[in-house]
Amino acid sequence: MNSTTDRQRAGRQILECWRRLALLALLGIAAGCARLPPRADLPPMEALPAATHGGIAERTAVAEAAHPGLSGFHLVAEGTEAYALRAFTAQAAASSLDIQTYIWHADLTGRLLARHALQAADRGVRVRILVDDLDARAKNAGLAALDAHPSIEVRLYNPTGSRSGRLHKAGEYAFGFSRLNHRMHNKSWIADGRLALVGGRNLGNEYFNASEGAANFLDLDVLMAGPVVAEVSRNFDRYWNSEASYPIARLSPQAGDPANLEKLRVALDASLDELSGSGYEQVLREDPQVQSILGDDPRVHWSGQWRFVSDDPLKARLPLEQRSEVVQALLPEILGAGQRVLVISPYFVPGERGTAALVQAAGRGADVRVLTNSLAANDVAAVHGGYSRYRGPLLEGGVRLWELKRSGEQPKFSLAGSSGSSLHTKAMVVDSDHAFIGSYNLDPRSTSLNTEQGVLVGHPALAAELAALFARQTDPGHAWIVTRDGAGRLHWSDGERSWAREPEATASQRSLAWLVKLLPVESQL
Repeated sequence: MNSTTDRQRAGRQILECWRRLALLALLGIAAGCARLPPRADLPPMEALPAATHGGIAERTAVAEAAHPGLSGFHLVAEGTEAYALRAFTAQAAASSLDIQTYIWHADLTGRLLARHALQAADRGVRVRILVDDLDARAKNAGLAALDAHPSIEVRLYNPTGSRSGRLHKAGEYAFGFSRLNHRMHNKSWIADGRLALVGGRNLGNEYFNASEGAANFLDLDVLMAGPVVAEVSRNFDRYWNSEASYPIARLSPQAGDPANLEKLRVALDASLDELSGSGYEQVLREDPQVQSILGDDPRVHWSGQWRFVSDDPLKARLPLEQRSEVVQALLPEILGAGQRVLVISPYFVPGERGTAALVQAAGRGADVRVLTNSLAANDVAAVHGGYSRYRGPLLEGGVRLWELKRSGEQPKFSLAGSSGSSLHTKAMVVDSDHAFIGSYNLDPRSTSLNTEQGVLVGHPALAAELAALFARQTDPGHAWIVTRDGAGRLHWSDGERSWAREPEATASQRSLAWLVKLLPVESQL
């Protein structure tokens, strides 16, 4: 009896080995059939000079003349305003529109923004679109169709050779993971070389408070004018001309057909009907302040103290300690803080170095506060597991922690934001006069694997505005404060109720976070 069982077990093990070998062989064949073609030796392309005519130039010229040599900064916290600014600048652009993003969804706002870009190209505006291929591969047909327009060029960052099929993609990732694990997380929207939007927002409904059936993100951009825009444009050129960025026409030569562009145009035009039947259209009509921002508006803060920082597009080839230009800019700020450090990071895995820096600032007497997603609000439970191992040392070192709640209510369109939300803002305030807004999460992936960017601005009013945003998002109605009792146990409280474990999280979320906390995967979080 035992020998029969042993033989059966051995037979199953042999079959399982053959199954795995067959799967590896199949993936290998798929990867071999989908190799990335050589990138053409392309001449460098630079941003066009800042426009001197058109609505954007006319509006910004007056404000810039009133603040010679300074750059203007306006925080964009509301998703509706963030969408409207992109739509308006695309409509008003006279010479150029450069778009860089990690994600571009094919949902309502994503299609509307693509339509605005296409209409700009129809007017003769030069449009350059640079998208990370982790998301773009699924939208390959639409992006290739846009590329068929004579005034639009699309490039993909670190692409796969295959443009469709799960098996081909799995094969490429299985045999090319070390390359494909590095992604472009930067987001820039640059119109006429005069205005730039950078920050945390990708292009899609949940980033613009337009997602009616799911949670929207609490996110943040900064609208910029003046000399800083030239820096953002130069950085766009650095990525555009990088050997990591491939023309989509090189990858999908058959898809970029004029007939496909016309089909796409019909589909994009249909998005207007969808907008007219949506509550989002009314919300946009109720936001009258977008155009006034582009004039000499008091909500725009002008400063000569700013630094735009961005990682090298080929950062994966650099030594680990040299990969993050963003960290090299932020770490001295934290270590030199004398009054306060406010950190907003949806994915917060500070590691030993980040924890030490924050604790050191708190030890010098600075008020160090961090807002991140709770396990219930986090859309990546595994990241929360990486964060949880640092909660104790941070609290013990004097750092105060808040975790954003996730509302259980059905999200509704509103200028005040979504009732169901998850944190996506990446920002920092240091002392009374420094503010950082960007794409950088304080975690290992942002530091070592993905490319990131942001702007550090010295201006007391801008810092105060960002600090007020931090205060609103950490009030008891929006976030739990995390503390430890005398026995070292964690507690969560909103002033009315308290919890002794992750509040409102599901069993599966807790299990995954606990498992990741044990596994040696922090470098990937």
